[in-house]
Amino acid sequence: MKDFYAILIFALAVAVATMFVQSGVWLTFIMMSLYAALLAQAWNILGGYGGQLSFGHALFFGVGAYAQALGQLNWGLNPWMVLPIAIVCGALVGLAVGALTFRYGLRGSYFALVTLAFAEVFRIVAGSVSFTGGGVGLMVPLKEGVANMQFASRHGYIYLILAFVVLALAVTAWLRHSRFGAYLQAVRDNEDAARAIGVDPLNIKLKGIAISAAFMSAAGAFYVQVFQYIDPSIAFGPAVSVEALVGAIVGGIGTLWGPIAGAVALHVLADFTRNLFGELPGISMVIYGVVLIVIVMFAPRGLSGYGQPVMRLFSQKGRSHG
Repeated sequence: MKDFYAILIFALAVAVATMFVQSGVWLTFIMMSLYAALLAQAWNILGGYGGQLSFGHALFFGVGAYAQALGQLNWGLNPWMVLPIAIVCGALVGLAVGALTFRYGLRGSYFALVTLAFAEVFRIVAGSVSFTGGGVGLMVPLKEGVANMQFASRHGYIYLILAFVVLALAVTAWLRHSRFGAYLQAVRDNEDAARAIGVDPLNIKLKGIAISAAFMSAAGAFYVQVFQYIDPSIAFGPAVSVEALVGAIVGGIGTLWGPIAGAVALHVLADFTRNLFGELPGISMVIYGVVLIVIVMFAPRGLSGYGQPVMRLFSQKGRSHG
């Protein structure tokens, strides 16, 4: 229960603090940090707890983004109605990819490369067919209003993405304490040993990738509503996949709060470098690469690895005073 109380406190703190922020710069920073946190937490569910390292999570992001855009443009549906459809579409694609890869025993670097290949195939297809707008992409018409999921200020978008982040945190906390989460981590640690004690690795991994893909699709749908535009390079390009996996690794994979810390840290660094170098093309990818190398070499447990000893120290002091 401690995890769920902490999540509730986090949600209330962010929501209340946002109410008093009026600066557009700070509101955008909070919104994009939460967006990056959702990407990282989605990747963490499969990569951190499931041990299935993906290089192509942009695949699920792009499916959610295009489903959100197409539902409004081609089907004439309200964005709130399209949102769950987009999430389900992402989960179904996750199941399809999982069925094609896990059934044949692909894992580790093989699984990572296959997911990257799937994302690239979808990028090429999306740029070649007419109903996706081809290489030009799709633009969602401006219809400002809560009913159309287009808010007058960043506050509305922050509360929306905060709801998704809180839900992702709750699911991650559930994975830490549930039987399914234990099975998922058992498959991560030793798939053969898990099978020997009666766990069905294929079933567990399929459920894991579906959950991860659903949250990634939610991030894609959110992106479309904020920026009102999507194209194949944005939807299925490597930038989204890199942001998701680097945020999780920097913060600490297989942890509850690591992806949140990693996402915020990367956005602070990105804003700093943007002010320092300007809008230099590709600079964010270079920074992410350097940070990833440093973390892997000197702090393989991520930022959360530094916080855990401090928490243990405080808990030991509390017990000694008690």
